Amino acid sequence: MLELNDIHTFYGPIEALKGITLKVNQGEIVCLIGNNGAGKSTTLMTISGILKPKAGTISFIGSNISDMPAHSIVEMGISHVPEGRRIFSRLTVKENLEMGGYVKFKIKSSKLKIQLEKVYEMFSVLKEREKQLGGTLSGGEQQMLAISRALMSEPKLLLLDEPSLGLAPIIVSRIFKAIKEINEEGVTILLVEQNAHAALNLSDRGYVLENGRIKMHGKGKELLNSEEVKKAYLGE
Repeated sequence: MLELNDIHTFYGPIEALKGITLKVNQGEIVCLIGNNGAGKSTTLMTISGILKPKAGTISFIGSNISDMPAHSIVEMGISHVPEGRRIFSRLTVKENLEMGGYVKFKIKSSKLKIQLEKVYEMFSVLKEREKQLGGTLSGGEQQMLAISRALMSEPKLLLLDEPSLGLAPIIVSRIFKAIKEINEEGVTILLVEQNAHAALNLSDRGYVLENGRIKMHGKGKELLNSEEVKKAYLGE
């Protein structure tokens, strides 16, 4: 479904991604793990069009999306849940969700309503809070809103950046359960997550990033059992 081939991405003169090559097959959950500054978030932002690679190609369902603007990438079927949630704090929950569906549905309100009901089924608390301003929600509720907003465009591929960041363990468990449910409903997932143990347990495959390069890759369970991964990322 998604293939990155020798991607180089820069912040000014600083090379953040130094030849990343990876693939995500349809129906998979694939995770990216690594220390802060390894290039995980940069990889997701390059895929979603927020950043443009200086070299290499990104292919999504057979089309080169390397030079596409971000909104066109959303229309093709990729949604990005950014690190830190980035919800619209002065809009209501419902307005945040409607914004998420705009590129896909424009003003086709009947289709928007159907999609709204789908995300309300997954996170019922958002239905209860639909008239509440996004900025007044708890951290966990904001993360649920960020994921739901991304789902409003009916993505084929969902990019998730640090969904458990700063959340209580019970909320993290709910978020990871939801990620699994989203995948079981047919959405392919590329997950960036500092909680390497939880991410590898959930994922079909994983990639380990280090200083802008892929150091290791393999099945989730294989990486969990790797002595190198245990020592560097699992605290074992």
